[in-house]
Amino acid sequence: MIKKGVLAAFLVSVAVTGGGAAAEGAIFVQSTTSTANSGLYDHLLPAFSERTGITVNVVAVGTGQAIKNAANCDGDVLLVHAKGAEEAFVAQGGGVERTDLMYNDFVIVGPDGDPAGVAGLSDAGTALTRIASSGALFASRGDDSGTHKKEIGLWAEAGVDPVAASGGWYRETGSGMGATLNAGIGMGAYVMTDRATWISFGNKQDYTVKVEGDPALFNQYGVILVSPDKCANVDAEAGQAFIDWLVSDAGQEAIASYSVEGQQLFFPNAPGHD
Repeated sequence: MIKKGVLAAFLVSVAVTGGGAAAEGAIFVQSTTSTANSGLYDHLLPAFSERTGITVNVVAVGTGQAIKNAANCDGDVLLVHAKGAEEAFVAQGGGVERTDLMYNDFVIVGPDGDPAGVAGLSDAGTALTRIASSGALFASRGDDSGTHKKEIGLWAEAGVDPVAASGGWYRETGSGMGATLNAGIGMGAYVMTDRATWISFGNKQDYTVKVEGDPALFNQYGVILVSPDKCANVDAEAGQAFIDWLVSDAGQEAIASYSVEGQQLFFPNAPGHD
């Protein structure tokens, strides 16, 4: 299946092929950097491919870009974490149906010095207000990813316009989560990240989680089959087989069993499993 040759344009492309059965198809999954960077697909995909013979190629970009790619028919399945944008994608005819898949949460990390005094807070709005009022540096992905969408929503709820401070205390990297963490740590800035990426991240230096536990930091992932009615190149049978496996007992158990340093990264909550 040719997907307009778009793979070369992306920063990250991960392909995992199971070695059990003879290949019966190949699909492209437009997904987030957080699921790829966490190592989740390396854990999940061999089991699925061995069971079905289907090869899964993952294109890992920010959620906003992933949705655009799927809307351009450059993928069979969409797996991202911005529910409002996902529902709009389906409503506009781009996808067949959105299904809850799993969740974790967002956290705000920062240096030991904690210049804004936010350590121990469980209210994201209060933390962001303190960061803004103190002028402490904050590094944002600034890339229309699911994480960036969530962050901008939290700033709005806090009554702060961080973009007005762009280039000052508010720094937009335009990069993925791992690159933004590296940049933020390099400049001593606070960073909002999904917990899975943070747990898997190898360059923490003196950084620790400063803000966590706010229900507003909940991070839901959804999965959608790209509409074969809109996109004739979609392998609907193989794509739906992947979705069906992810939301099945076997897939949900595989998601729950993935851990790094003894910490579970994602919590399955597909219908019937939450």
